[in-house]
Amino acid sequence: MKNTIQQFLREEDGVAAIEYGLLAGLIAVGIITAATLLGTDISALFTKIANKLNGVAVP
Repeated sequence: MKNTIQQFLREEDGVAAIEYGLLAGLIAVGIITAATLLGTDISALFTKIANKLNGVAVP
């Protein structure tokens, strides 16, 4: 029983996968936060461009 517990504590096979999963989750949170914060600014910019283009005559 003691050997089984020691072997379990030495195994590191799943550690890298867990670390990559946590890193991917952190990156996703960063992207969502940036999109939320910049979303209204980008929307306002496109609205401004669209309003300026509405007054332009198409040849």
